[in-house]
Amino acid sequence: MSPSLAYAYFILCIISSLSYVTSAASSNCQGCVQLDSYSFEKVVSKFKAAIIKIDVAYPYGEKHEQFGKLSAALSANPDILVAEVGVKDYGDKENVDVAERYKIVKEDYPVMLLFQQGKTEPIRYQGEFKLDVMQRFVSSTSGLWIGLPGCLEVFDGLANRFVAASNPSDRKEILRQAEDEWDKVSLTSERKSAEVYVKVMRKMLEKGNDFLGSELSRVDTLRKGKLSKEKKDEMDRRLNILQSFQMANPTTNVEL
Repeated sequence: MSPSLAYAYFILCIISSLSYVTSAASSNCQGCVQLDSYSFEKVVSKFKAAIIKIDVAYPYGEKHEQFGKLSAALSANPDILVAEVGVKDYGDKENVDVAERYKIVKEDYPVMLLFQQGKTEPIRYQGEFKLDVMQRFVSSTSGLWIGLPGCLEVFDGLANRFVAASNPSDRKEILRQAEDEWDKVSLTSERKSAEVYVKVMRKMLEKGNDFLGSELSRVDTLRKGKLSKEKKDEMDRRLNILQSFQMANPTTNVEL
């Protein structure tokens, strides 16, 4: 083989390797739907909530991987769409119009938007690209139950009713129902979660809604400290349960 042909072959190998790496990196988003300028509005409007990542055409890195974990975690919920729009600012400039429509510039990539059915403007995610933080954002913003770690659907419903009730006698009745549900739970891990729901209700009856804000701050501070993985997971589960009460309580404004 002549030197010129050998060099050309070498360049082709490099290009092929790079193509494989970018394709592999951009494909590790299980459950993600790939949207473009033509399909975007048609698909997004069909779901109660749509989480869309606007990013480069061949995304990779930690943020992309965390978004892929979010997609996998939400894949069983038929009411939620998780999708990506890959933007090319070169050549045919594919999907540039989607980014421009929502005032997103390439220096911001990746950007996550949450669309709610019936509303024209999305909510732009401002938090970290970490699975647990993104899950809380989706749950609290969409109002859809997505089963955060530690949360129980029946108790989340009771938590929403508890906070919405303004009459102490109504809250006491909901607490009684929660205690009855706690008695029905058999799995050890779920009994621990049920206990947290009940204890939060008892404290809120005793101290009022202010307890929720102070407890959220306390637990959030603890989980950011030096803890074993087991203890941090416990704090994360507790924070998720507290978030269930926060969703329905507009007077509680704690940044997580």
